[in-house]
Amino acid sequence: MVGLIGAFVLMSVTPARAGENTFIEVTPNSVQAGERVNIRASCDNNNNEQANVHSDAFGHVMLRPDKGFLTGEVTVPGNKQPGDYPVDLRCQNGQTASTMLTVLNMASPSKGPATGGGGTAGGRGTGSLLVLGGVALVATAVALGMAGGRRRTGAGS
Repeated sequence: MVGLIGAFVLMSVTPARAGENTFIEVTPNSVQAGERVNIRASCDNNNNEQANVHSDAFGHVMLRPDKGFLTGEVTVPGNKQPGDYPVDLRCQNGQTASTMLTVLNMASPSKGPATGGGGTAGGRGTGSLLVLGGVALVATAVALGMAGGRRRTGAGS
């Protein structure tokens, strides 16, 4: 049962195909409003000509030939409403393909919660006093070590 579910999931993330070699992919296929997506497509054996892509998520984009595929990139407007938007490819040879783009609109927190320690402590707390005490202790030990080293070398000569 788990194997069947896994196979179904893997099959559902493949690019949308219309013909033998006609497809369109949008990466990532879920994006925050205001972010950029990459589009890669194939128009069967006609990948040396431009193709048009349209979606209500971002409007029209012209894909250009690039290393055997058609590629382009576009930014989803920052004010785009969240939802699923079809992305439609129309090739010069008349072939078409379609896939889906999910636009998210999740607010990002501007500041983390005050969880104690540095975030809610007012003024110098015990943490900063411990650090200053540790630095003073190390400095004293270094100074005494240097002073003790000088006496030994002076007494032995």
